[in-house]
Amino acid sequence: MLHSYKDLIVWQRSMELVVEVYKLCEQYPKEEIYGLTSQTKRSAVSIPSNIAEGRFRGTKKDFTQFLRIAYASGAELETQIEIAKRLGKTKNLDYTKVDQLLLEVMKMLNKMIRGMNPKQANEAN
Repeated sequence: MLHSYKDLIVWQRSMELVVEVYKLCEQYPKEEIYGLTSQTKRSAVSIPSNIAEGRFRGTKKDFTQFLRIAYASGAELETQIEIAKRLGKTKNLDYTKVDQLLLEVMKMLNKMIRGMNPKQANEAN
């Protein structure tokens, strides 16, 4: 039985993702500190934060909504990473760990969201 959001594997993996994003952003050029660096960190932090908040909201509907917000933050993070991969000063960095964790977290969130409302998931197919 889950007692806390900390017991959720998706929360644990998303926390690992945040740490890896911070490590990656340390390698970004200093002129990006208020631009891409800040925005990338913010979207990464938003993922486990929304999972935690949604888990403590108390209702299945609220939890599902916060999982959707976390999922959207994942898409935002994915876009920012893609931008960094295309920029001259950041394109040669190693994105492997961030890419792997982000993919894993996004898959877990997607599965959780679909599982929260099986009727709606079946209608989408």
